[in-house]
Amino acid sequence: IENIDIGGPCMIRASAKNNAHVTIVSDPGQYKKLMEQVRGNKGSTTLAFRRNLAAAAFALTSAYDAAVSQWMATQVEEPPTTKTVSFEIERPLKYGCNPHQLPAGLCSVNGGKLPFDVVAGIPGYINLLDAVNAWQLVYELAKATGKPAAASFKHASPAGAAIGVPLSEAEVEVYEVKGKPLSPVATAYVRARNADPMCSFGDFVAVSHVVDVATANILKIEVSDGIIAPGFEPEALEILKAKKGGKFIVLQADNDFVPPEMEYRMCGGLGFMQKRNDKICDATLLEKVVTSKKDLSEQAKLDMILGMIAIKYTQSNSVGYSKDGMMIGVGAGQQSRVDCVKLAGRKLSTWRLRFHSKVVGLKFKEGVKRQDRVNARVRYIEGDMDEAEYAQWVTQFDSAPDPLTDEEKSEFLSGLSGVTIASDAFFPFRDSIDHAQKLGVQFVAQPGGSVADEEVIKACDSYGMTMAFTNLRLFHH
Repeated sequence: IENIDIGGPCMIRASAKNNAHVTIVSDPGQYKKLMEQVRGNKGSTTLAFRRNLAAAAFALTSAYDAAVSQWMATQVEEPPTTKTVSFEIERPLKYGCNPHQLPAGLCSVNGGKLPFDVVAGIPGYINLLDAVNAWQLVYELAKATGKPAAASFKHASPAGAAIGVPLSEAEVEVYEVKGKPLSPVATAYVRARNADPMCSFGDFVAVSHVVDVATANILKIEVSDGIIAPGFEPEALEILKAKKGGKFIVLQADNDFVPPEMEYRMCGGLGFMQKRNDKICDATLLEKVVTSKKDLSEQAKLDMILGMIAIKYTQSNSVGYSKDGMMIGVGAGQQSRVDCVKLAGRKLSTWRLRFHSKVVGLKFKEGVKRQDRVNARVRYIEGDMDEAEYAQWVTQFDSAPDPLTDEEKSEFLSGLSGVTIASDAFFPFRDSIDHAQKLGVQFVAQPGGSVADEEVIKACDSYGMTMAFTNLRLFHH
């Protein structure tokens, strides 16, 4: 407590209050403008300049008082009900969520440092929301699994997330990475990107490990806005800095950064505070198996952990399907849980049907771009094109492809098994389980706690599923 400065802030505040006659310089960064003022005003300064410096001085003493107050609050039995949080603008942003939302800025909190450095590019408001959520996801996923992790984020939710486990020959072909060097880090991103490559268009990428050349070369060919990672090999960094004519955003995360325990936000003129969701999602949450079938393989546990961590950073309500170390369908932001299950299930079905021989065998014309091929395959799978859309779509092929029939889709999807579903809150009815069983789900991770728990357990038992109650809700807003 003896380190608390009294005289310094007092003199700064007194000088700032007397700004009509006193120029208070509280930061070395102000020296240059001060000298310009003195030279240009015959040894004096303008009132407008003095007021600018006074405002900066009051902001400085306010931040200092806030820091003292926050420390004192940890030393007493009854913390004060007034909470003071100081933001320091580290860099202005072009705009907020939308171009008309100005001013906007990226701020450090309470005198702390940022969790990353901007290495290249100019990040925007939504880029940074994606980056910070995606980084937390891959950081936790890598720690929980011991494997490199990657995520592909769009609008503060993951389009895909995965760990670096080897690809099968079929996956290499479907994901269009044949002949490309694939490190574990690169493989993690290939999997994350290919959960839903249509939604990953223009994504923000997070990688848990140092980005190597193999990963940079994969990113080089994808349409993406930026990446956050703990480090970059020199050659890999040069590849990424050249992407998008130098506008590709490269953020280097601080692996040792620990976010503050408390989170604060404003919405509609109200202030909110909560303890940060620092709960660890690991195998200990899977010990309460409530179904008749109890066995959980190591792969099932891995997929359940992946699913829990992915939905922890997905806008609620959220449900996610995972298999073999990758999310294969994420349903975000729905008011109804069964709608989440169906939305994620549609994405799962599209992912699976990309492996159908008819889809793999589509003959594109020379020069059709990579993302156009992705979009064309998805529309072929969905098969609901009207005449005008079909007329444009078919121009991408050497000859008109035979349609993929509903019967062919159903037959191919019926062969899917070993899928995990994870939910950020309990299933209130059995309808989610009834739908999930159509998509090869054999493992379920959910908090439990619904009045319909017994009904849901019976549904799982009837389908031979193994379900664990985690007792952990993972809402994210």
